[in-house]
Amino acid sequence: MQHDKVLILDFGSQYTQLIGRRVRELNIYSEIIPFNKIPNNVDEYKAVILSGSPYSVRGEEALHPNLTNIRGKKPLLAVCYGAQYLAHFSGGEVAPSNTREYGRANLSFIKSNEPFLAHIHTGSQVWMSHSDTIKELPTNAVLIASTHDVVNAAYRINGEETYAIQFHPEVYHSTDGKQLLENFLVSIAGVHQDWTPQSFVEETVESLQEKVGDDKVVLGLSGGVDSTVAAVLLNRAIGKNLYCIFVNNGLLRKNEFQNVLNQYEGMGLNVKGVDASDRFLAALKGIQDPEKKRKAIGNAFIEVFDDEAHKIEDVTWLAQGTIYPDVIESVSATGGPSATIKSHHNVGGLPDFMKLKIVEPLKALFKDEVRRVGTTLGIDPELLGRHPFPGPGLGIRILGDITAEKVRILQEVDAIFINGLKAWGLYDKVWQAGAMLLPVNSVGVMGDERTYEKCVALRAVESTDGMTADWVNLPYEFLQKTSNDIINKVKGVNRVVYDISSKPPATIEWE
Repeated sequence: MQHDKVLILDFGSQYTQLIGRRVRELNIYSEIIPFNKIPNNVDEYKAVILSGSPYSVRGEEALHPNLTNIRGKKPLLAVCYGAQYLAHFSGGEVAPSNTREYGRANLSFIKSNEPFLAHIHTGSQVWMSHSDTIKELPTNAVLIASTHDVVNAAYRINGEETYAIQFHPEVYHSTDGKQLLENFLVSIAGVHQDWTPQSFVEETVESLQEKVGDDKVVLGLSGGVDSTVAAVLLNRAIGKNLYCIFVNNGLLRKNEFQNVLNQYEGMGLNVKGVDASDRFLAALKGIQDPEKKRKAIGNAFIEVFDDEAHKIEDVTWLAQGTIYPDVIESVSATGGPSATIKSHHNVGGLPDFMKLKIVEPLKALFKDEVRRVGTTLGIDPELLGRHPFPGPGLGIRILGDITAEKVRILQEVDAIFINGLKAWGLYDKVWQAGAMLLPVNSVGVMGDERTYEKCVALRAVESTDGMTADWVNLPYEFLQKTSNDIINKVKGVNRVVYDISSKPPATIEWE
């Protein structure tokens, strides 16, 4: 089945992925492409959205898209930078704002009888994030909405299906953002809302059968949502020809290796568990630098996985649980990574001698879509609700060098924290939680004796996709009990702190 598609041109905004996700929530398929890599044939797209950007349209480094085949020919929605770009280079004027327009605002004027603003009322909250502002509208523009501080908050161009807004409808602070996108995409652009989890499963199973045929496929399971959903999809498509390998790198959570194997057994998957803990710990001995730790873990995984894969005769394909953010994070508006914060949490890069073709059944999906597909496939909700867990595991939650004793300490601490969240009914209210073992000792008193032991930090964040995250305001009573349990039950720890940093500027993981 051919789905209607929406093209989102990325100018480097931190919110671009959110636009894609919000469009997908409307059961509409969207693709994010850098502004300077517009496909020659845009006929396959029903509508185009221009994202925001950290750049200024007034600067020498302003990003210039080639809209020749788009503007006036396709329904076009320009967001923030896009709106300013259309104004600045089409007869209008953009200037620095007297007051930095950032944060919540409310629509104070809405032009009546505008399909673009249907079902949206005066007072509706929107989210601003720009230091420039549109002083004069472009040629043939009609003002359709304002806020108290931003007169030209939204406009349209006469004679075109072109709309522009200086606020961000994709962020949840814009309360009618989803309605606005629906007005544009469904009412104005006529896009069909037929991109559903059920249709994805049916079409993917069919395409996998066509692509893979009777070939054998090997998949490295992690116990996480992505690899599990990928495995169940492949299992539905090719059955016994799927061979799954679950490697214990010694950096998993307490008892996780056996627990996950038991779960997979009940799902009818063909899984082999490999305990390579000693091999990984030996590879990590004495390494303190976070990037070097990642590489050591990645290399050890590749060696173990390759050893196991060679034991299966005539394997042709390697399956990976790659999801859409992994695909688009590697390409930014300027053609390379937006900013190299750290190498990806998932293990990447395979040796040439594996000579396997790659199959990635989830590479078109965002994380929340993966969960919805998992529900459609009948996967246990408890497994689908699992918090994300990084590929290097506790290796990037132990700051400094890694030893078996440090892993033991952190596994015990983490188990108390995670089990406590579940017991208090807090686990499902948190996007991701974990404990960090810090490379500092602190003085404490236990009984009549002074101690000089480890400090651990607890971290719990709420998010929708991990791109941005806020720390969770966990109840004091819970934190108090958890701290007491950790200090009393985990030998080697005498201090517990709670991380109240948001992302940005702090990442979710500490390394």
